[in-house]
Amino acid sequence: MKLNIFFILIAVGLLAGGFCSYNCFSEHRLVSIPVIVSGNESEPVVHEIDYLPGKTGEMVYHRFFTLSYNAAHKQANWVYYSPCIGKEGNEIRRTNDFREDYMVASGSAKPSDYVKSGYDRGHLCPAGDMTQSVEAMSETFYMSNMSPQVPGFNRGIWKSLEAQVRKWGKEEQIHVVTGPVFENEKGKIGESRVTIPGYYYKVIYSPARKQMIAFVLPNEKSNKKFTDHIVSVDSVENFTGIDFFVHLPDTLENRLEAKSDYMKWQ
Repeated sequence: MKLNIFFILIAVGLLAGGFCSYNCFSEHRLVSIPVIVSGNESEPVVHEIDYLPGKTGEMVYHRFFTLSYNAAHKQANWVYYSPCIGKEGNEIRRTNDFREDYMVASGSAKPSDYVKSGYDRGHLCPAGDMTQSVEAMSETFYMSNMSPQVPGFNRGIWKSLEAQVRKWGKEEQIHVVTGPVFENEKGKIGESRVTIPGYYYKVIYSPARKQMIAFVLPNEKSNKKFTDHIVSVDSVENFTGIDFFVHLPDTLENRLEAKSDYMKWQ
């Protein structure tokens, strides 16, 4: 059987740095993976893919994640990352260095905005997904990566979903886009007037599995399982107006975004 082997370069963005070990992929703009095609020439081969969603809002490029900032709502429209998880026993602990993000030209929210608000400083890119280095961990505590979450949601069903995504990230390289949905908003908090979103979403893509899965959850305490909130990527796009994984080949993107099948992630 003839094998066509494509050795693919990792294109390094100007604002991203260095190579990471397994589970850690900070080059989050132009990236690609080794592909072996054997006997199925119709399967699209992906080279130098930009995994970011369609550009909306103010783009902010950190080393370990990228975000689109919404100045009106004082938080991200979306955060893109690939889990950067330390080896078992060597995981970096939380730094808890919450601080303004001075890379946000329009000005980010402040830690004080959340004080006595009744809402958690909910991570979009989770601290637990960035345990490979102090730098990766610390970046997750920029206020641009925070969104006001109901405590019972943040510490309950959302935490359970994050743990599942982390498990997938330990097994293989995945690409995650997550963020708030500004529908059924719950008001504002703080001097900066940070919007309290009505919902949150996560969209996950596995190049190895050639699968996508998505979730939309209301910002409220829940006794449901996160699997009760599985939706198609297409439905998240319709709900948020965000176009995910726009640079994948159209045939692949359209097929994967049409349906989420949890069984294919087991």
